Amino acid sequence: MIKVGLIGYGYWGPNLVRNFASTPGCQVEIVSDQREDRLTLVKQLYPNVRVSNNPLDVINDNSVDAIIIATPVFTHFNLAKLALEANKHVLIEKPMTSTFEESEILLDIAAKKDLCLMVDHTFLYTPAVEKMKELIDTKVLGQLNYFDSTRINLGLFQPDVNVLWDLAPHDLSILFHLIPENPISVNATGISHTNNGIENIAYLTVNYQSNFIAHINSSWSSPVKVRSTLIGGSEKMIVYNDLEPSEKIRLYDTSYSHKTDEEKNRILVDYRVGDIQIPKLSGKEALSGVASDFIASINSKKLPLSNGILGQSVVKILEASQKSIKANGKEIII
Repeated sequence: MIKVGLIGYGYWGPNLVRNFASTPGCQVEIVSDQREDRLTLVKQLYPNVRVSNNPLDVINDNSVDAIIIATPVFTHFNLAKLALEANKHVLIEKPMTSTFEESEILLDIAAKKDLCLMVDHTFLYTPAVEKMKELIDTKVLGQLNYFDSTRINLGLFQPDVNVLWDLAPHDLSILFHLIPENPISVNATGISHTNNGIENIAYLTVNYQSNFIAHINSSWSSPVKVRSTLIGGSEKMIVYNDLEPSEKIRLYDTSYSHKTDEEKNRILVDYRVGDIQIPKLSGKEALSGVASDFIASINSKKLPLSNGILGQSVVKILEASQKSIKANGKEIII
């Protein structure tokens, strides 16, 4: 039985406790939060779970095998470092750390102590992303050409990180999970309308050695909420709309081919538009998959799907994008 402690019972904390409490081979032992009203809620829902307003009580608890960190980004590194040094397996909310250097330190400690270090990139465990991975791996789309994602809404303005650090980790984790090729550079632009230097609208382009390209649009300033991704291949294309209750993926049998008319010095393009397929997806909760993978990885000493290396890759892109924004969109080699 893996005994788990949680630090941070805010927006995502209740979902984490609920899923870990129902995961076989796991027991939620203690929850920490600095707000007494949150701890009172924990005791109402889970009378057998101990509570504390001090995160060190979770880290230093000898009965705890693994710790989940669901706190603001700037606290991730220190809490995770303390937990790993106390020989606890660690699951961190996204993004993993505030800097690439911090992520390197955590990975090094986890490797030396043979501990599981995982990042909660929940979307990797959704049926929609699993289906897209299957379609890409089996070459249904043909040669991949682009990944174009839009994640926009009105609020919530974060006080410590810009919109890319807040929203883009979802898209970047999906991108790295689906696309095996490593990016070579990024360009990013953004703007702050609150005069605090924290961008509330940003556009990120991830460049590759091949002809594949990825683009991510993030905003806290949109009048509507949009969660959509387009993935284009040489044979077929995917439209992924996460706001759809059931038909989240549409597979378009659509493509184009081209040839050069040397006499007229122009490109001739032929288009093919075929059927639209809507794959059936399971209704399982993604966070349940996160919890199961974390516990299974601890027991079997295998690398989880959303592992620390993937989490570090996301941080690397975010850090480079921040440099690019401050340099007015300059290409940053990664």
